Amino acid sequence: MIAFRPLAHDDIPVVAGWLEQPHVREWWRESVEEAVSKRVQGIEGDRPTDQYVIVVDGRDVGMIQTYLVEDHPDWAAIVGTEDGLAGVDLFVGDADLIGRGIGPQVLSQFTREIVFARPRTAAVIATVEEPNRRSWRAFEKAGFRHVRDVEEEGLPHRLMRLDRG
Repeated sequence: MIAFRPLAHDDIPVVAGWLEQPHVREWWRESVEEAVSKRVQGIEGDRPTDQYVIVVDGRDVGMIQTYLVEDHPDWAAIVGTEDGLAGVDLFVGDADLIGRGIGPQVLSQFTREIVFARPRTAAVIATVEEPNRRSWRAFEKAGFRHVRDVEEEGLPHRLMRLDRG
C-alpha cells in the first residue's frame, strides 16, 4: 500500500540521509544542504511547494513534491508556463526498492490523489535527465508523455507531461 504523509521537521534527518545515497545523488543535483534548506522552507510555508514522504507498506521510502510552475519563475523560464500547470519531483531513497516498479505506482497515485485534487490543475510536468532512463520510463509507465527536450543546468532533459484525464 502506498500513502503520502506531509513532510515534517522530524523527517529532515531521514531526507538528508536519502539525499546522500549514491542512487539519489547521481540525479538530485543540488547540494544536500541546499536541498534540506528548501525542504525546511516548504515545511515552514516560506516556499510554495507541497512536500510529502512516500510511505510504502507503512515504511518511509522517499520524498515527492508538487508545486505550481508559475510560482517558480526560473523553472518556468525553462519549461514554459500555462494556467494550471503543476510540477512534480520525487526520489525513492530506499535503495532496496529501486527497479521494483514503485516509481510508476507512486507517480500514478500521487498525481491522481494529490496533484489533480486541486481543481485548478490542468496538467503536471517533470524534467528528467536524458541519461536517467529508469526515471523517464517510470514517468511513461505512469501515463506521462515526452513532449520535448529542454536544457536544465546545462544538461539535456526530457520534459514529461500528464494532462488531467
